[in-house]
Amino acid sequence: MSEVTKIISGPMVSVPERGRPTINTVIDPNNDMSYTMWRDIPVPFFMSVYFFNILNPQELLKGEKPMVEQRGPYVYRKRCQKDNITFHANDTVSYLEYRSYFFEPSMSAGNESDVVTIPNMLVLGAAIMMENQPYLVRLMISATFKKFKEGPFLTKSVGELMWGYDSELVEFLNSYFPGMLPSTGKFGLFAEFNNSNTGLFTIFTGQNDIRKAHKVDSWNGLTEVRCDHRPYFNHFRDKGQILNNGMVLSLPLHSRVDICICRSMELVYQRPGVMKGIPLYRFVAPKTLFANGTDYAPNEGFCPCRQSGLLNVSSCRHNSPVFISHPHFYNADPVLLDYVQGLSPNEDEHGLFIDIHPQTGVPLNVSIRLQLNLYMKKVSGITETSKISEVVMPMIWFEESGYIDGPILTTFHTNLVILPAVMEYMQYGFIALGLLTIIIAFLVHHRAR
Repeated sequence: MSEVTKIISGPMVSVPERGRPTINTVIDPNNDMSYTMWRDIPVPFFMSVYFFNILNPQELLKGEKPMVEQRGPYVYRKRCQKDNITFHANDTVSYLEYRSYFFEPSMSAGNESDVVTIPNMLVLGAAIMMENQPYLVRLMISATFKKFKEGPFLTKSVGELMWGYDSELVEFLNSYFPGMLPSTGKFGLFAEFNNSNTGLFTIFTGQNDIRKAHKVDSWNGLTEVRCDHRPYFNHFRDKGQILNNGMVLSLPLHSRVDICICRSMELVYQRPGVMKGIPLYRFVAPKTLFANGTDYAPNEGFCPCRQSGLLNVSSCRHNSPVFISHPHFYNADPVLLDYVQGLSPNEDEHGLFIDIHPQTGVPLNVSIRLQLNLYMKKVSGITETSKISEVVMPMIWFEESGYIDGPILTTFHTNLVILPAVMEYMQYGFIALGLLTIIIAFLVHHRAR
């Protein structure tokens, strides 16, 4: 896995109200409230991880449908801190953002010592990658798996799968094939994330052009995403803002989500709402977000595709056959549900959303939910794949969530709801008082005459 989850750790964005653009929040140290909220995120962020525990691994090797049960959530508090903040003469600001995770037992439905069974990405992923290699090469790969006692499935603790476990195969590959794997130490699904940064971001402050506020100028010096297939999808600079001509929110997920999905994500306006007295606009993912190129032509750049509902991220995952989707294949082709038993998608639990304050663009409540899937099937010559049927296998899904609460919510409500309302009422009061004064003066003047 690569860089990515954190959907609102940085930019505040403007939201058009009734089709009209509103004032955005400029990144300016002189603006104490907004700058402090941008620099030191006031929202407590949590990452909730759910594993799809395989109930019938032996039957799966015989070609039967996989049967899974959801285990979790295993909840981690996420701490983010911006560092090396540097303002530039061209109205941009650069920064590094460091992240660390801390397990929260009281919020979890189990412990990190819980044992689950999931597909072994090192074996089943490599099998697909070697499918077109000569038969002798595939036999050698299979022999290597046997030498290091690597099977098609992993049965390990949640903590090991999350943050890494010792593997002789990983050590061997890193010694003789450096750079082949994303990690150089222990192998784990989130091993790269803890105590690391998300890369150097340079974004526009909006100082002299409010339309550019919080747009991404570059990431690690790059102005385009190298792992995308076609240049049309690559440029950062058209991303990261609310479009002024409609209710559409574009967010560059390379700066927002802790698993690289190789693209920016566009959210669409769904409805207005209220959170503890604060008005909001809710943005959700359109059904076309993970549609394949056949159902939605603009997504052809992320092919080769499979069924709609799956985003191919193999190009930025070392060519491993990995796909991203909504949890439980929500909003995906129904055929994906037929391949796996134990899934039950619904919008409330598996849809993603962002609630934003209309006037300031400050995110109030965020829930980003994504699922990691592994494409697997039988590959001749690699006996570990046995008779596995062709299937897109869900491994885990995770939710990154955060919402304004406590003293921050009170301050926000006071400054952006109560005070504006008081000012508005005072405005009307002064108008009424002015009219009354005029009337009284007129009556006095009339009586005097």
